[in-house]
Amino acid sequence: MPRTFKPCRKKQIPTISFHQLYKPFAKVLPKIPILKSRGNRPLKMTFEDQVKALIFFHLEEHDSGRHLIQVLKEDDFAREHIAPEHGIGKSSFFEAINTRGLSQLRIAFQELSVEASRILPNHHPELGELVALDGSLINAVLSMTWADYRKGSKKAKVHVGFDLNRGIPLKVFLTAGNKAERPFVGKLLSPGQTGVADRGYQSHSLFDSLQTEGKSFVIRIKSNTVKNVIKKYEVNHGSIVFYDALVLLGAVEDNNQTKKPVRLVGYRVNGVDYWIATDRRDLSAEQVAQVYKLRWHIENFFAWWKCHLRVYHLIARSEYGLMVQILGGLITYLLLAIYCYENHNERVSIKRVRELRIQIQNEIRNSYASKNSMNFNVAKKQE
Repeated sequence: MPRTFKPCRKKQIPTISFHQLYKPFAKVLPKIPILKSRGNRPLKMTFEDQVKALIFFHLEEHDSGRHLIQVLKEDDFAREHIAPEHGIGKSSFFEAINTRGLSQLRIAFQELSVEASRILPNHHPELGELVALDGSLINAVLSMTWADYRKGSKKAKVHVGFDLNRGIPLKVFLTAGNKAERPFVGKLLSPGQTGVADRGYQSHSLFDSLQTEGKSFVIRIKSNTVKNVIKKYEVNHGSIVFYDALVLLGAVEDNNQTKKPVRLVGYRVNGVDYWIATDRRDLSAEQVAQVYKLRWHIENFFAWWKCHLRVYHLIARSEYGLMVQILGGLITYLLLAIYCYENHNERVSIKRVRELRIQIQNEIRNSYASKNSMNFNVAKKQE
């Protein structure tokens, strides 16, 4: 059943800036199945309430779930326009985060990714659809028994597919910190896309399977990898590229040789040699090097996301609840990416996020000032 709006609902978005930020999510909301109560009691926190609370948590840099709940109770704007209509208690909030809304959030994230891909410009159309593949660790607490990492340490890991052309996350999976990243390549990458990854993703059997599935790759490999040259290509004089050839990677005697030939490009930057395996023969060697350089955008994304949106300040300890929080953080980032482009023709930056926070607060103050002035004038007339 599709989600429907309630135009007569008491709480409307009061600020122009917050409305602009939230508008793309409101557009995809009708496509999301409605969140229903499991019993006879009505939900104390609807799906829309849950999403608004998660956006507010990340946007305003709250440092814990308890901090957010206190703000939802005591801050006028949050109490009247973010919190559920009848308020929300600590137990009800954490129950909602840890047990409800995950399937709806997954759909919401995918729909919003599609919407963002439609709106945001493609900065590298000549290079094809580029998806960076990487994982990021999340510090956990010892009570999070599902988040195995190593003895005496608990960590979770998010596996992300990141659109390098538009600078946005596309897909995400959550596992324990000790889980490998390579098994998620097939899930993060779709046919026709090019996966871009570092040396941790080197696998000769993976290179074969990706080519069979119609998925391309640009992946850095270890410099000491055995290379069996089939054909060498000329390299441009004065280029950073010093090697370009069609090869089979790995040794037959180790039962580790690629069955399908791959293109191997070597280039040097600041005295460091990079060896890049790819199946992309439509690109020049310099373009292959450029594609791999773009991979750093996902590293910058992780660093910015962690630092400025408080994504890894845990408000849930269950695997379910942490995934809810992660998706809430990704949805907030997508909304910010759309907002920054539509209002400033820029990528997301902390400067623009701070401006947005200040604008929202200023609009709230002006709204209350206008309301108080109106009440004062009415009272004067009645005198």
